[in-house]
Order: sequence, then structure tokens, then C-alpha cells
Amino acid sequence: MTAIAPGTVPKASPRGSAARARMLRGLLPALSLALVLIAIAWLNPRAISYFGFNLMLNLAIPIALATIAQMFVIAGNELDLSIGTFVGFVGCVTATWLRDAPLIGILVLLGSIGIYALLGALIHLRNLPSIVVTLGMSFVWQGLAILVLPKPGGKAPDWLLAIMSFKPPYIPFPILAALLIAVVVHFGLMRTSYGVILRGSGGNAAALRRAGWSLLRTKVVLFAFTGLFGVLSGMALIGITTSADANIGNGYTLLSIAGVILGGGEFVGGRVSPIGAVLGALTLALAASPLLTFMHIPPDWQVAANGAILIIVLAARVLISRRER
Repeated sequence: MTAIAPGTVPKASPRGSAARARMLRGLLPALSLALVLIAIAWLNPRAISYFGFNLMLNLAIPIALATIAQMFVIAGNELDLSIGTFVGFVGCVTATWLRDAPLIGILVLLGSIGIYALLGALIHLRNLPSIVVTLGMSFVWQGLAILVLPKPGGKAPDWLLAIMSFKPPYIPFPILAALLIAVVVHFGLMRTSYGVILRGSGGNAAALRRAGWSLLRTKVVLFAFTGLFGVLSGMALIGITTSADANIGNGYTLLSIAGVILGGGEFVGGRVSPIGAVLGALTLALAASPLLTFMHIPPDWQVAANGAILIIVLAARVLISRRER
């Protein structure tokens, strides 16, 4: 038995300190959301209610779906700068063809997911920068949206309006939907063997290739999932707003990237967190308007305030990451 000299305190092991830092890093998205909720409750206690959450989180579902779409691309060390205009294109199709000619609308939406899958193949086979390719596609989606709906209008299908206006007892629908999205994607990406392969394409592509897996296939699947969740985001957005506009989803590109990073994701290494991404999306949805409105910050300054919140959280992540080493 080793004796400890009087007056000395055993030092914490580096391994234990790193484990605590990793746990704190994983809890950071939840802590960020909790701080925003505490601030809202302090500024306006009446907002913390069933009706208040329904109102504040009205747009949280499409933001969360767009964030998950971006997360699949980031998991493969890529970036999608077209997800916002794609959401707008889907919204225009939903408010027109999906309502008036459902079969055509479904085929167009399925075809758009196929185009996303082809983009993944093109980027991999030609070794093209995803930023450049998706930036070019953002203009394509914007132009198609304008062709489908030259001026704001259209109307969401009745069945979509019924889904998005659903009001379950006790727990607001946006919170239930966010939980469902987080759990389903977390299980599929983090708890299945194929999910490990998809994340491995961004984490260690060389090892994946040596193991006999097709990097082309994984890239196609990741981009196809991005297209799928982009379609769901656009449909959810129109179900909430009831009508469409070619520019309705333009802001979702930066929101989706910020949500993934705020939720613990990184641009390289295949490090993503579906639950963290959804929490990041909820944080942005609450901070984007309700919190800053209660703080009486003018709308012109709200975008800058959102950026400041993101920078503060990222600075905290950097400090925590240094403790992991």
C-alpha cells in the first residue's frame, strides 16, 4: 500500500480530465439550449408555456430537418451551399404541383433527390470541391423555383396542413417532432453498422477503402439523404407558412451549417451528432427571433447577435477541446 505524504493532494489523472472534457463537450449543445431557455424565461416568463413553445418553435421543424440534411454532407467532409435554395424549390413544388397534380409533384421531388445523389457521385468521381459544385447548384435550384412559382403564392396540400397543425396534449408538436427526428437519425447513423461506414467515409476514407467498401456508394448515399431531408424540410416549411416563395428557404444554408457546428459537428473527420444538430437547430430557432425580440434588439442587429452567440459557443468548444489533449 502506497502512503501519501501529509499535505499533498493526489493529482487528477490526464485520462480522467480528458474524459470529463469530452463529456462537457458532448453536453455543450444542451447547455447552450438551456441557457437560451433560461434567458427567455427570465425576460418573458409567459413564453414558457404550451402556447409559447408552439409559437416560438413554429419554424424549428424545417430548420431541424435542413440541419440534418447538412449534417449528412458534413459527415463526409463536404459542404452543401445549395440546401437553402433547394428547400425553396421544394416549397414551390409542394405549393403547386404536389397540391394540383400529386403524381407529378411526387416524381419531381423524387427526381430532385436523385439529382442530389448524382451530385455526390460527380464530386467523388471527378474530385471536385463540393463547395463549388453546390454553390453552382444553388443558382440552378433558385432558377427552377422561379420557373415553378414566378411570384409568391400557391397553397400547401390539405393533408400537409393537417400534419403541421397537429396539436398533441401536454407536449407541443415542434418538441415531439424534434425528438422524433433526433432519435431516428441518431439510431440510423450512430447505432447501425452502415451508419459507421457512412461516418467512416469522412473519418478515415483510406481504411474504409482497404476494407473493401465503395467510397462512391457512401458518397451517393450521404448526398441522397441530404436530398431526402431537404425535401422534408421544404414540405414542412410550406405546411407551416401555407404558401410558397422562391426565396423562402435562402437563409437555411447558413442556419443549417451553424446548427451542425453548434451541435458539436466538425467540418473534417466525420464527427457529427444528430442529437446535437437538432439541439443546435432548436437553439438557433429560439435565439433567431424570440430571445432577441424579448431583449428589444432591432431586427437589423439580430443576424449579428446570432453570429455572436455562435462564436461564443465555438470559443467554449475550443477551450474544452484543449483539455482533451
